[in-house]
Formats: sequence, structure tokens, C-alpha cells
Amino acid sequence: MWLILYFVLGLAVLGTLSSGVFLGLAVVGVIRFRLDARKQFSSIPDDAHLPPVSVLKPVHGLEARLKENIESFFRQDYPDYEILFAADEANDAALDVVREVCARYPHVRSRVLVTGTPWPNPVVHSFHCMAEVAAHEILVTTDSDVEVDARYLREIVPPLLDPQVGMVTCVYRGKNAAGFFSGLTAIGMSVEMTAGVLVANLLEGMKFGLGPTTVVRKDSLASIGGYTALRDYIAYDFAIGNLIAKAGYRVVLSGHIIDHVVNQKSFGRMWQNQLRWAQTTRYSRPKGHFGSGLIFAMPYGLLGFLAAAGLGHWKIGAVLLGAALLNRLAEAWLVGWMVVRDPQVRSAPWLYPLRDLLGFAVWFASYLKLRYVWRDSRFELRGTRIALRQTSAEK
Repeated sequence: MWLILYFVLGLAVLGTLSSGVFLGLAVVGVIRFRLDARKQFSSIPDDAHLPPVSVLKPVHGLEARLKENIESFFRQDYPDYEILFAADEANDAALDVVREVCARYPHVRSRVLVTGTPWPNPVVHSFHCMAEVAAHEILVTTDSDVEVDARYLREIVPPLLDPQVGMVTCVYRGKNAAGFFSGLTAIGMSVEMTAGVLVANLLEGMKFGLGPTTVVRKDSLASIGGYTALRDYIAYDFAIGNLIAKAGYRVVLSGHIIDHVVNQKSFGRMWQNQLRWAQTTRYSRPKGHFGSGLIFAMPYGLLGFLAAAGLGHWKIGAVLLGAALLNRLAEAWLVGWMVVRDPQVRSAPWLYPLRDLLGFAVWFASYLKLRYVWRDSRFELRGTRIALRQTSAEK
């Protein structure tokens, strides 16, 4: 029993130290991000030198704040752009909202496509179909659960004027639209996700994309085989950035921050979504995902407190738990407020230590052998790929 408690205490000390190292890297990552953002925004060209762009936006069902999300793209302070929408089926309820908003902004060119689902990843097929008819060389792909401010296009497009840059992507803050469980996911996006991206950018540069926004030129997209090369990837955002980087282009992390609307009303829905994302990351970046088990702080703080208490060392336990709590509050403020300006960090900072415990549980569960149905039960995830789901008769 004593040996087990000392082992757990040693593990807790290791986790506390490693999460402290990660926090230090995040500090440097934040500094670099802010300097890069300042440089990007100081060199935005005037309207005459901003290229026209095509915004590609797939839709699927009536998501939370769908009308507000779509409308934000029609309010861009940008000289020349078009917006293309795509749905799997003609009777998708989202298309009524899309057409209503399009009619309200006749001065912005827009078009609606119905694409079907012939590829394992329907979203990628939608991007492929929209790219085929897009009028412009620069393609801005963005999810339907994203809301942006008026300077979005003006700030994310200019890096692609450099021919060596093949893609631009953005970090984002979670926007809670459904209460407590949704708030846990949202603050995880704002802090945990963003911190990981900033540290990855610091250590090795951007070699992946982030789904809520990727911006590419048609030539860099063609260099990897177009969207066809991504047809069966679940993490198409990771894959497109990774392939474009391997093709010799730079992938740039924009200084612009967007809102990712989160609408997970129950624990079950939140858990399933987060576990799917974690398993996708596990297969996309296996070494990085395994190592991320050491960046959490609260689980090691609690383990250290319990183990030290069991050994009679209450003060050591209190120090470990206090260090973990301060670590998470510092990271929440540093990343969640200083970078993405998430109001939850100011109004409910206790959410992030709780989210840290949940994040560790999701990380651990991502190594269990589970499969998840994709969309309407026709597809399931197998590693990084999406495959047709086998019925019991086919097995």
C-alpha cells in the first residue's frame, strides 16, 4: 500500500512539473502570437490590393444561432467577395435560413448548391463542389457554427498574397449557446485548444489547419490533389494543413480570432463530441496526443493531494493541489483572456479547472477501443478515416 501511494505521489509530482513546463511554453507562445498578429495587422493592404475571395460554407440542419452566424459573413468590410453555400439534400432546413439571409443582402453575390453525399466525408465533398464553381482563386472555408466580425476577411486573407504561403488558419473562442455542459466545451476551446495550438506553432510551426476557418489558394490546394485527397478523412482540417506543409508551402496562423458556437445541452452529447475529437487527434498526431496526457494539471494535483494525505504529508498534498489550481487559473487568464478574450474566463474562471479534469478523462477514454457513428449511421470512424458502416449481416 505504501509503495502504491509513493508511486502515485511521484506520478503527481511529475505531472505537476510537466504541466508547469507546458504553461511556460504557453507564455512564450502567447508572446509570439501577439507579435505575429501585430505584424500581420500592420501590413494589411488597401482595398485596391485586396484580392477577391470565395467563401465556402457547408450547412447541415438548424444549428444554434445559424441565422446570426450566416449573417455575419454578409457584413464583411471587404471590397469583393462571394459566398457559396452547400447542403447534402434539397430539403435541408438550413437552406430556408440561408435563402432568407441571402435575399436580405442582394449586394453580396451568393449561390446555393445541393451536393449529395457520395464521399465518406460529406463536408469535404461540399467543399469540393463549391470550389469547382468558385469564381476566385482564394477559397475561405468555414463551418456553419462560426460567427465572425466585420474585419474577418480583411485580416485573414493578406498572408496568402505571399506565394510561399499556402494556407491560413485561425484559433477561436468557444461561444456558449446552451448552458453548463456547453460552457465546459466552450472554455476548453478557448483555453485548452488554443494553448495547444500556440505551443505547437512555437515548437514546430503550423503543420495543420483548424476546421472553423482554413484559407487556401487554388494552386496550393491543387498541389495536394485538391479536396479529393481529403475525401475520407474525418480530420480534414488537420490533413489539409499537413499536406500543404509537406508540399513545401508555409501554413500561417492568423492573429484574427473567431467565435465557434457551442450547443451541447447534455453531458452525453458533450462527451460524445469531445471523445470523437480526441480520438481523431489521437490518430492524426499520435505522439503529440500521447504527450498531451502530461499537460493537464488538476488530475495530478488531486492525485498528489490524496496520495500525500494517505502518507500523512498533508502540507505536500496542499502544495501540489494549490499549484495545479494556480496553473489552470493562470493558463485560463493568459490564453483565454489575453489571446481570445473569452468572457467566460472573467465571469466563471472556476470552469477551466473543472474542464481540465474533464479533458484528462476524455484523453484517457480516447485510448479505449470505441467506434462512433458519423452523421446518419451510414458512416463510422476508423482511425483517421471515415468508412461505410458494416451491418451485422456484412460482418
